[in-house]
Amino acid sequence: MPLGRAVCLTLTAAERHRLKKMAYGHKTEHRARQRAIVVLLAARGRGNARIAAETRLHVDTVRTWRGRFADGGLPALADRKRSGRPARFTPVQVAEAKALACQLPAETGIPLSRWSCPELAAELNARGITDSISASTVRRWLREDALKPWQYRSWIFIRDPDFRAKAARVMDLYARTWQGKPLDDDEYVISADEKTSIQARCRCHPTLAPGQARAARVNHEYKRGGALAYLAAYDVHQARVLGRCEPTTGIVPFMNLVTEVMKQEPYATARRVFWIVDNGSSHRGKKAIDRLTSRFPNAVMVHTPVHASWTNQIEIVFSIVQRKVVSPNDFTDLNEVQDRLRAFEDRYSATAQPFQWKFTISDLDDLLARLDRHTADHPEESSATPET
Repeated sequence: MPLGRAVCLTLTAAERHRLKKMAYGHKTEHRARQRAIVVLLAARGRGNARIAAETRLHVDTVRTWRGRFADGGLPALADRKRSGRPARFTPVQVAEAKALACQLPAETGIPLSRWSCPELAAELNARGITDSISASTVRRWLREDALKPWQYRSWIFIRDPDFRAKAARVMDLYARTWQGKPLDDDEYVISADEKTSIQARCRCHPTLAPGQARAARVNHEYKRGGALAYLAAYDVHQARVLGRCEPTTGIVPFMNLVTEVMKQEPYATARRVFWIVDNGSSHRGKKAIDRLTSRFPNAVMVHTPVHASWTNQIEIVFSIVQRKVVSPNDFTDLNEVQDRLRAFEDRYSATAQPFQWKFTISDLDDLLARLDRHTADHPEESSATPET
């Protein structure tokens, strides 16, 4: 039987634009790209046999997609829905599996700390919820609701009764405000703390530089070359780091850092210099405030809330130092550690920009409101005795 004539196609400007994006886009699926090319060539008046030769497709495939586009336009180029294999598991079984994943194993009498997909699959079979199920099927179910019971995050409940007031003062300083008034140009905000126990680990074999398809290699064995404490002060609005190394932490080392900073300009002649610190033993309480003020009358110490070091921007600096300077910790001695830290301070202060601190007082109020709702739903947690 002779075949019918090829269907003539006429494209609108929008259809042509969309088909070209499908045909030449780098992220387009291969099958979608082939179908778009078939339609574009057909719209140029080419026959099915010629299109099949150019695209290396079977002529019946070309005829199919040409006809589908003529009947249904762009939506017709998508795959039609298929019935597929009948579902092996009921929605109730899926829901029970997800509910089990949302429970701690210890609560169900299982001697595990966290669920894994193989353990969940075994438990579902043991309980008779399913006859036989694979770990990959469980993993697919959990992925639908972004459930990852094998992961965990640590947290600490707010214990400071003045958390809001203390945190709000720090947030205001980051926004260059103090007691409702904007800071002047000769007022500065410094975030300070100590990073303890930076070790000098002399590797027993030299570190190998990275190469093609190979990461840098650091020998696991090392000789201990001692440890030191790194005390640093970070100018929040000028992105300037001033630090010093000490054998240990304490009141004297911290005051040495303060003295080194406050004797430099512009802090020596500044109207006020706000020192944001946590509640560590070297700068805790009113004694630390009085000690700082007696030495430097233009210095104002501001404490973060208890267990809220995340409100102190110096912790961000320390994380950068850990990633870029300390890790993987390959130093011959402590002198090399000190030299590397000093050189990094100069490099960082010359190129860095202030952190874009986005956590505002309104965000703080939202956080406290969520915690209040959580406490109302779980009153036993708010009355629990903190660990000592």
